[in-house]
Amino acid sequence: MATIENSTYLDLTSYRATDKTSVAEVFDLDAAAIEQAAADTTVRVALTLERAEDPSSLLAADWATRQAKLAEMKADGSLWSSFGADPANHAGVAAELSAAGYRLLDAEDGYVASAESRTVWVELDARQFDELFGTKLMVADADDPASSFLFWNGDLSLPDELAGAVEGIWFDFGAPDAASGLVNGEVELPDGAQSIGNGTGAIQSRSPAEIAELFHFPITDEEVETGRIGLIEPGIGAAMPEDSAISFQEGLDNYRQEIGLDGAGRYYVVNAAQQAWDPDLATERSLDVGVVAGAAPNSEIGLYAGSGVNGTVFTAYQSAIWDERHDPGVLSSSFSDFSMPSPDSPFAAAYQGLFVDAALRGQSVFIALGDGGSGGLIGNGLTNVESISSSPFTVAVGGTSVSTVAAAAADDTLQDLIARAEDGELDLLQLLVAGGLQELPADAPDTAKLVETVWNEYFRSGDRLLPGYDSNAATAGGVDPNQPTPWYQEASGLTPTTTDPLKETGRGVPDVAAPAGGNLYYFTPADDLQSFDNLGGGTSASAPFWAALGAQINAVFDDQGLPRLGYMNDLLYVAATVAPGAFNDIQLGNNTSSHVNAPPLDEFSDETPVPTGFGYEAGPGYDLVTGLGSPNGLLLTRALTTIAHSQSGPAQPGVLDLDDGSSALDQSLLLQPSLAGALDLELQSGGDGYRWNGAPGSPHAWSSQFAQQALQGDFSADLVRLFDEASQGQALQIDARQGDELGVGIGGEDAARFREALSNEYGFVDYTTADLDSALRVARSVAVAETAGDADGQEAVVRVRQNGKLESSLLFYEVDDLLGTIDGLAPGDAGYAEASLERGYETGSGERWISGPGFGEYLETSILDVDDGDLIAMRLSNKEGEFWGFAQANEPEDGQQVAHLWNYGLNTWGWEDMRGADFDYNDIVVQLDFVSTSGRALVA
Repeated sequence: MATIENSTYLDLTSYRATDKTSVAEVFDLDAAAIEQAAADTTVRVALTLERAEDPSSLLAADWATRQAKLAEMKADGSLWSSFGADPANHAGVAAELSAAGYRLLDAEDGYVASAESRTVWVELDARQFDELFGTKLMVADADDPASSFLFWNGDLSLPDELAGAVEGIWFDFGAPDAASGLVNGEVELPDGAQSIGNGTGAIQSRSPAEIAELFHFPITDEEVETGRIGLIEPGIGAAMPEDSAISFQEGLDNYRQEIGLDGAGRYYVVNAAQQAWDPDLATERSLDVGVVAGAAPNSEIGLYAGSGVNGTVFTAYQSAIWDERHDPGVLSSSFSDFSMPSPDSPFAAAYQGLFVDAALRGQSVFIALGDGGSGGLIGNGLTNVESISSSPFTVAVGGTSVSTVAAAAADDTLQDLIARAEDGELDLLQLLVAGGLQELPADAPDTAKLVETVWNEYFRSGDRLLPGYDSNAATAGGVDPNQPTPWYQEASGLTPTTTDPLKETGRGVPDVAAPAGGNLYYFTPADDLQSFDNLGGGTSASAPFWAALGAQINAVFDDQGLPRLGYMNDLLYVAATVAPGAFNDIQLGNNTSSHVNAPPLDEFSDETPVPTGFGYEAGPGYDLVTGLGSPNGLLLTRALTTIAHSQSGPAQPGVLDLDDGSSALDQSLLLQPSLAGALDLELQSGGDGYRWNGAPGSPHAWSSQFAQQALQGDFSADLVRLFDEASQGQALQIDARQGDELGVGIGGEDAARFREALSNEYGFVDYTTADLDSALRVARSVAVAETAGDADGQEAVVRVRQNGKLESSLLFYEVDDLLGTIDGLAPGDAGYAEASLERGYETGSGERWISGPGFGEYLETSILDVDDGDLIAMRLSNKEGEFWGFAQANEPEDGQQVAHLWNYGLNTWGWEDMRGADFDYNDIVVQLDFVSTSGRALVA
C-alpha cells in the first residue's frame, strides 16, 4: 500500500480552519461517541486519474489563441486524448477495482465515469473501504442522525498498482468541517448597521428582468435565442412536492407570466431519476430558475441533479460539464460542498480538475462566492474563502446592495450621502457615477439607481449582532491563500493579501459582483413554484444573474462569428483595464465578519460569534469585496466583442515591444500625465529627451471610465455639463521611432509600466510611480480598425458626446502610418489639410463632417467603407480654427506645439476645442466601434 499524502479527513474539510490534528479533538468527541461504521454502511468515491498531457500552457494563452486551439483539437479528435486520462490507464484502474469485487458506478447511478473525465466511481462497504484505503471507516455520534457523520483517521492509502495512476479522490457524502480559534483578540463593533447602504428596512424587490434592465443587459429583442444555461441543482433538479397541484413546467410558466414574459419557458433535467423533493434545496433551485428565467428569458434552462439528495455538489458539476448532448455554454452554481481541502490534497486535485475540464470544454462557470462575509462562516478568527468556490477557471461572483432613489430615502445610513448629492458635491457625484449613476439625483425618478454598495446586512443592536456571523448576511470575499494569484490578476497589478495577521497572498475573489439583497432583492418563485418570493437574494442570486448576462454575451459573440466565451476571466480583466466603463465601480461598504466561536449566549443560540475585526473594504478599482464591480451589460458586451475580434484577427503591433520597452513602430504618441501634485516629468525616447514641469489636473477631470459611460444615449446631459472645465494635466505629443527605448521619470523616480500586458495591444501603456499616485499614459492618437472577421468595407459606429459650448465638427480620415502621413505629407505640411479631406470617410448620412450635438448632448452616427487594418485619424474644426490629432499640426505655445487630444482607452478620445483653454479634453468625446454593426447589429 502507498500512503496518499495530505489525505486525512481534516485535509478534506478543514484546512486553515483549525490547528487541531484529529477528528476527535476538533469535534470534541469522547471515545464513546466514536465507533466503526456498520458493515452495511456504503460510501461512493471517485478516483480521478492524471491527464495524459498538462493543459496549463494552453489555458495561460490569450483567449483567442486558446479558443482556436481548443476548436482545432476538438475537430481533429485530439482534445481528450491529450487532456483526458490515458484510456489504457483508465481501463486498467476500472478493471483492478472490478476484479477486487467493488461495484463500479456509471450514468445509471447518476455518475460520470470515463477516460475523458478521468474518473472512476466505485461503491464501497465498510470492509471494502478499509481494504482499498488501508484505514477503517468510522462514524461519529452514530446514535444521533442529526449530527452523525463518517470519517477516517490518518492518511488514506491505495494499493501500489493504483496509487501511481490516481491523482484525486472525492467522497460523495456530506463531510462537516470544523474550526477552532487561530487568533485572539475581540474587537468592539459599532452600534447599528455594520456597512452602508443595506438599511432600508422595508423590503424592496424587482423582477430579474427589471434588474437586468437596470444593469443594461444587451439583448432586448425577444426573438434572439440566448443559448442554454446549466444550473447546478444537486438532489432537487425539477422535483416538486408529491401533493403539488401543478407541474414544474406550469410553475415556470406561471412565474414568467407574473413578471410579464410571454410564452412558455424551456427546461430539461439531467439525472432526473436522482431528484427528490426537499424544501431547502428547492428554495435555492427556484431562486436560480427565477433569476435566469427573468434575466435571460430566451435561454433554455438545464437542471443538473447530480447523484441525488444525499450526494455532493461535485457530482452535479461533473454531470453538467460532461453533458455533451445539451452542451450548455454557461453554468451557474449557488450550491457549495462547504469543504476547505488542503491545497496539496487529492481532494483539492479532484475538485479543481472539474473546472479545468469546464475550461477545456468551452464553458463559462459562474459560482456564488458565499454569504458569510469575510469570515466565511468559519469561526477561526481569520478571513476565509472556500477554495472549491475560487478556482481561477471560474468567475467568482460577490454580492452588492442597490439603493434606488426611493430606497435610499428610507435608509438611515445613506442620509448624509443624499444630502451631499443634493448639494451637488462633485467628489460624491463622481463616486456615484463610477458606481453607475446616470442622472442627477434631484432629477431622477424614485425607481432610478442612486448608489450601489457592498451587500452586508449585519446589524448590532445592544450586545447582539442580528443576524450573527454564523448566518448568511454579507458577501464573501477576500483571498484564497491555498491557490496562487492567477496570471490575469498579476497582470492587473494585483497582489491579493489577507487582512488577517497571517498576511497571506493568493487568489483574489470575487472577480465580479451583482445585486444580492440589502436594499434590493429579486422577485422570484417560492420553493414549490406555486407562489412568489420577495426576498430572493444572496450571492446565490448574483451568480445566476451573471450567468444570464454570460448567455446574452454568448449570443452576441455567435452573431458576430466568434466562439462562445468559455473560460474568459482574462477577458474581464482586460476589459476592466481598457474599457473601465464596462463595470460599475462599487466603492462603499465592507464585508467584515471574522470571528471565533464561543459558548452560547443563551438557550436560543448554538454559539456566540466573537468578532475579531478582519475584513475587506470596497474602494476604487478592483477590491476584495466586489471584484471588478457589477456589470454595465451593454458596455461590457461591446468591450468584450472588440477585444475578442482584436485577439482573433491578424496580430497588430502594440504600442511597445514589451521585451525591451521600445517603441514597436514609428508612431505619434500622446503623453498624458495624471499627477498627485506638481512634479517634474521626464521621457527618454531613443536619443531624444523631454523634460517638463507637470501640473496636477482637477480632481474632477474626466476619467476613462467617465468618458466611456458618457457615451450612452441615456446618460444625463446635465450630469455631463456638471463636469465641464475640469482640467487634465496638459498632454504633450512626440514622434517615436521603431526601436527607440522609452524611459519615464515622474518626480525624480523611475516610473514602471503598469498593466502593460493588458493594455499594450489596445493603444496605450501607463507608467506609474511605486505608490500608484501619479502616472503618465503613453498612447496613440490614431485608431487601428480591427473589424469583425477581418472584413473590409464595414460600417463603424461613431459615438459623440459634446461638453464644449462651441459649434464643432469632426472629420475622420485615413492615414498611411501611425505618424499620420498621407502620401508622404506629414501633419502640418502644406497640402496636408486638403489631403485629409480627400481621405475623409463618408458618414451614414452621406456627409464627411460630423457636427457636434450641442453642449452636453449625445450623438450616434457612423462612417462607411472601413477596411480591416485602416489607420484612422481625426480633425476638429470650429470658429477657433482647425485642430488635429497630431500636435505638430497645431499651434505652438511656449515653444511646444499643443496636443489637443486625450486617449481614454478602447478607441475613445477627448478633444480640447480651444486655444489656450482649460485642457479638460472633454469638449468633444468620440468613440469608434468597428464591430457592433456586424451580424444583426445586436449591440450597435
